[in-house]
Amino acid sequence: MKAGARMWLLVVLLLALPASVAAAPPETLDATVRELMAKGAGPGIAVGIIERGEVTWAKGYGTKRAGTDAPVTPATLFEIGSTTKAFTSAALALLVDEGRIGWDDRVIDHLPEFRMYDPWVTREMTVRDLLAHRSGLGAGAGNLAILPNTDQNRGEIVAALRHIKPTSSFRSAYAYNNLMYVVAGQLVEQVSGVSWEVFVRDRLLRPVGMSRTLTTLADRANEPDRAQPHRRFGPPMSGMGPLTSFAESDGIGQNLAPAGAIVSSVDDMLRWVRVQLRAGDVGDGTHLWSAPRAREMWAVVMPIPVPVREGSLADAAPRFAGYALGWSVQDYGGERVVLHAGGTMGHTSLIVLLPDRDVGFVLLQNSVEIGLLRALQYVLLDHYIGRPAADWPQRMAEAQDAANRKAVEALADFQPPARPAPATLPVVRLAADYVDPWYGKVAVTIVSGQPQINMTRTRGMRAALAHYSGDTYVARWDNRMIEPSYVSFVPTRDGRVAQMTLRAASPLGDFSGDYESLDLRPVHP
Repeated sequence: MKAGARMWLLVVLLLALPASVAAAPPETLDATVRELMAKGAGPGIAVGIIERGEVTWAKGYGTKRAGTDAPVTPATLFEIGSTTKAFTSAALALLVDEGRIGWDDRVIDHLPEFRMYDPWVTREMTVRDLLAHRSGLGAGAGNLAILPNTDQNRGEIVAALRHIKPTSSFRSAYAYNNLMYVVAGQLVEQVSGVSWEVFVRDRLLRPVGMSRTLTTLADRANEPDRAQPHRRFGPPMSGMGPLTSFAESDGIGQNLAPAGAIVSSVDDMLRWVRVQLRAGDVGDGTHLWSAPRAREMWAVVMPIPVPVREGSLADAAPRFAGYALGWSVQDYGGERVVLHAGGTMGHTSLIVLLPDRDVGFVLLQNSVEIGLLRALQYVLLDHYIGRPAADWPQRMAEAQDAANRKAVEALADFQPPARPAPATLPVVRLAADYVDPWYGKVAVTIVSGQPQINMTRTRGMRAALAHYSGDTYVARWDNRMIEPSYVSFVPTRDGRVAQMTLRAASPLGDFSGDYESLDLRPVHP
């Protein structure tokens, strides 16, 4: 071969190599993270990057608790929220490989007690349906059964599903729902014979080498190197004001685990990302799950409507998006991105994979400022894809400021009227136990002449009821993470209470619409 031809072949081969071969973490990464923290992220962030099987970045920033000097490290534990869903999907993938269950098996064939509101949906719901958010339930429907920390066990949650009315027809619309993953966790237990916690620990975490990752929240007490949850409690509303830590027990509970309660570190999550990019290969030639299962977990099942973004965030809008099995799939800059976000009451996470470049990154944070964490996601995507750098920290900060202004404006509409109407129902008539078929009991009592409400299944949902107007009151819950609510009592013609209703009194409250779906009726002895 002539020298010129050899040189041309070498150039072609070099161009054909994945861009990530020559890539490395951005030189400005430290500065970018510090800028994000100055704009309100944190107080602690952990960042990890893996390229072609090698960890090229693993670093902690800031502190585990605001106001202290305890540093975040790559080994610091964070709640990873809904990025747990990929573990539940992978647990089922192992069982599919073993022939013990199938993606298109009917749920009721493995979990006979499973019931949805519609008997036809009960009969037809498959494992794949559970994982792809196409159940017909509304976005976040039933979240009051699990968030914040409730006393309902998973069996009770599954039993309550039959009482939650759908908002769309089965398989017709994407609507993100945590309860379907609680059901999926029950399937893992039913089919394997061990709890979801034990199965995930023994069959996934240990083979991958994730020695510090926890499936049981109670085990956090034995881990001093863990980040504390934070959020903004106001003023003027939740989501604004200084970052403040709070008790872990006020956040998520163990009943949520298959949908979003794993606790892990950047070091351990990078091991998970490596196995994901290797289609289940743990590194010694052993596969946790087969190549067909790997492809299925990343194959879009349900399209996700693409949001219209304008202005400085227009570049972030994908041209397509869909939900697979525990993962979202979309494009960015013309490339396929497999990713998932996670959020608990005081932590956020982002796991982002570029499969065609063999690159993945892990972003963990001990607060709920997801927009600023996404800024870091886009900085890294631009870098590894080769797009021109954009000032994503500033863009996201401006978008958050705009959202806060709109929320404050909306909050003004919820101020009490200048001349409130008098109540038609005497306070004493409000006292009763009110029962909803899927949530359970809500108790109203009278203490020193003032009505008090207690959502008995939910930790911290207790409040004095302050008169607003007519037979409507305002509840300011003991748990500061829960936005105030309107509580209204519907009278009968003979002056009794026919029904109690709840409605969020803030634009930041009850995204799931659970309040509106409650059918609370008094139970008289």
